[in-house]
Amino acid sequence: MSARSTNLPLVLLGPQRIEPTLVDAFDQLHIEGTIAAVTAGWQEREAEVEEMREHVDRPVVNLLLHARAERLFAADPDLAQAYRQRQRTSIELQRLYRLRLNHTLAGAKEMFTLRTDPKFLLPERKAAIAAVRRLDARHLRSLRKVHQQFESEHRPFAHRALAAQREELAEQLDGCSALAIAGGHVAVLLNRLRLFGLLELAAELPIVAWSAGAMALAERVVLFHDHPPQGAGDAEILDAGLGLFADLLPLPHARYRLRLDDPLRVAIFARRFAPALCVALDDGNRIERRDGVWQPHGGTQRLTSRGKVRKVRVRKLRP
Repeated sequence: MSARSTNLPLVLLGPQRIEPTLVDAFDQLHIEGTIAAVTAGWQEREAEVEEMREHVDRPVVNLLLHARAERLFAADPDLAQAYRQRQRTSIELQRLYRLRLNHTLAGAKEMFTLRTDPKFLLPERKAAIAAVRRLDARHLRSLRKVHQQFESEHRPFAHRALAAQREELAEQLDGCSALAIAGGHVAVLLNRLRLFGLLELAAELPIVAWSAGAMALAERVVLFHDHPPQGAGDAEILDAGLGLFADLLPLPHARYRLRLDDPLRVAIFARRFAPALCVALDDGNRIERRDGVWQPHGGTQRLTSRGKVRKVRVRKLRP
């Protein structure tokens, strides 16, 4: 987990398009100064922050991480090549993991649909979930190793062009009162945040994040969709997150992406990612960490191991 202090405010919000609550979060944090915005997940729309600026009614500095990365790679072809190779390695690991996951998770689902003597069935269900968890953990270790090798072999922060970009970002952040991390394409957003080491540069700022922004800050980034237009609909570990918290797994748009009325799927999901609290972040939801305690607002709900969806209660961080 990141060395960032857990005493700094950290707010995770539901989606902002239909029911924007970003201004409420800043008001409740008593933040009046300039907001630094990360919108790299929007990619080509990264510069479109006027709507955000009007909503929060505060000055907004757009850090433009996606555009910065494009300029960086143009200026440093060697770093760009190393970065692309890292991405190819991660994609291949993901492909192999997904093949194994489909079979392993199918076995777990079958154990939960069988009806026989609980004396025999319950231990098998526990073992089936444990097998999925071991596969997830192995994949997460492999992804972390890829990042560690990239950093140790190529020392990206020592590259002149990247160092210059980080100096500019540090100057921009120095005049800001908080950091807002928007959603969009979670892989792009996560990669840009990691590339520039942005959380280290913003180590003293409160953070408000939503959708993919909330996902990227967790210990692990999980893709989930129970009824996608194509594919098996199995949740999968996409990457190691930035590690601001390990005890909570944010699930943006959960109402639309998960079958929350399906006890079987909810139970398997909650047990698979336990002890992290699987929190549904839908429109109007908010969960805030202050002084080592998670405070839910707006009817924020969690998935339970019994297959139910219940309101989140105040929760202290695990030591």
